Amino acid sequence: MSTPGIAPKHILVVDDEPIVCDAVKMMLEFDGHHIETAHGAEQALALFEKSDFDVVITDYSMPGMKGNELAARCKTLKPGQPVVMITAYAEMLAAEQIPLDAVDHLISKPFLLEDLRAAIAKVTAAR
Repeated sequence: MSTPGIAPKHILVVDDEPIVCDAVKMMLEFDGHHIETAHGAEQALALFEKSDFDVVITDYSMPGMKGNELAARCKTLKPGQPVVMITAYAEMLAAEQIPLDAVDHLISKPFLLEDLRAAIAKVTAAR
């Protein structure tokens, strides 16, 4: 199914919590997007190196490699890659001045489908 006015995208969703990946995947598939999921940064990088994605959507807090580090690695491999981060720690990241240079858009949890739609539209508009 595709929502009128929304061009389908190939999107990589990364979160160490499978239920979050599944929920985001379900929401985005509702709009007709093709979604691949990874339950950690290493798995995400393996998928990222094999395919081109219109957008990478990642959680911040994951074991091993944080979402901002994953974003930076993606941009190193493919400069210009749009990356959206979803996090419950937006205020903490700002307070601790955690570098988010490789993140194009930040969404705070909890979020709505409309938040995802707006973020995807924003980060892909320049491409």
